[in-house]
Amino acid sequence: MRKALVALALTGVAVLGTATPALAHNVLISSDPANGSSIAAGPQKISLTFDQYVQGADVNQIAVTGPGGGQWAEGPISVVNNVISAPLRPLGPAGKYTVGYRVLSADGHPVTGELTFTLTTAGTGTPATVDAAKSPGSASQAAPQSSSSGVPIWVWIAGAVVLLAIGLTVALRSGGKIEEKN
Repeated sequence: MRKALVALALTGVAVLGTATPALAHNVLISSDPANGSSIAAGPQKISLTFDQYVQGADVNQIAVTGPGGGQWAEGPISVVNNVISAPLRPLGPAGKYTVGYRVLSADGHPVTGELTFTLTTAGTGTPATVDAAKSPGSASQAAPQSSSSGVPIWVWIAGAVVLLAIGLTVALRSGGKIEEKN
């Protein structure tokens, strides 16, 4: 019985100790302008920095929605290692701007999210037209969503617990048969 418990403890340590961050999705670590910041003049581009490499794919998107619902991101998206950027139209009304993004993570899963910044002084720009905002490949198509679409971690933990229970059961039954033979 003691050997089975030691084996179970070692198996548990091995399973939990070998979990690697390689299975994790990209995480946004900074942005320019910063999330929640107040700025007096509109930036020429939005830059998002992630903790891992971002795959340069056509699915990467950045949308910037202004206080009146207009779209402000315009032009091709640039990906350099772990930084993704999109050019902006000159910003217009003062107020809260929401940046939505969708990137293809280093592990191949899409990662989505949003952040905000506040323009304190109105600019002279106008938002993109509806046709430009909806055109194929436009940077303004990104719809902020809650998370990525990978397998939830609890599924892996539940699977590990089930495997440990099966291993313990087999070890205890095998141990009992060996003791009976002696």
